[in-house]
Amino acid sequence: MLPITCSILPVHPFVYGVGQTNESGSYLSPVNAVNYIAGKLAGSGQISVLVLMVTGKTFAEFMQSLSAFSAVFPLPVFSQVERMARTAETLATTKMQLPGKMAGGLPLPQSLSTSTSRMAGNAQLIEAAKAAAGKPVSTDSLKSALSDFGTLKDNALKQMGDALAGLLGKSASVWAFSGTDDATVLAEKMKKDIPEPDAVYTLATLFAGHEIDALTRMLSNADDSPRPERRSDPA
Repeated sequence: MLPITCSILPVHPFVYGVGQTNESGSYLSPVNAVNYIAGKLAGSGQISVLVLMVTGKTFAEFMQSLSAFSAVFPLPVFSQVERMARTAETLATTKMQLPGKMAGGLPLPQSLSTSTSRMAGNAQLIEAAKAAAGKPVSTDSLKSALSDFGTLKDNALKQMGDALAGLLGKSASVWAFSGTDDATVLAEKMKKDIPEPDAVYTLATLFAGHEIDALTRMLSNADDSPRPERRSDPA
């Protein structure tokens, strides 16, 4: 996919002031998510938009949909929401657990790293590189280095090819709305027939710009007409 420049606006249960937060966690319905996005379109004029949304009635269902979506469309914002959701769930679980009795003995060993020790380590690496650079280089060592480089290059290209093949074979079910019109018109259209009214977990992401056709073409059944009721599979 060619580089795309557009505005990206995600909304999820952890956006302050949008959803509902209580002792059991943070929640956001599809209706509130779409209304939030629609409100942000005000005053944008003629524009093209794409809204992608995943929902869940339970945390497990939401995380399953979110993980599948993030694997197909690995934008940093989606993996960030996934981490935030898992962290929130862990904190909620921890609150419900009574603190156990601390075991005797020393804690498990862990790596100790400070900025000073890292600087010292880097300095040692630099000195080692200087020393290596000052040594005479033989033809055999050059051949060996070139051979190692070729092997690393081949392995890197294979990994990239495998990753691309894996990505092309993935799909995820999402609710999608797309259209090109005045922002006010699009905002009203996207608020019709919002799916999954009983869902309490939602991630909706707005992509808005003047050249986002490549994004819309990712949807396996996308067309040029805004149809907010459809569910699509990014291919």
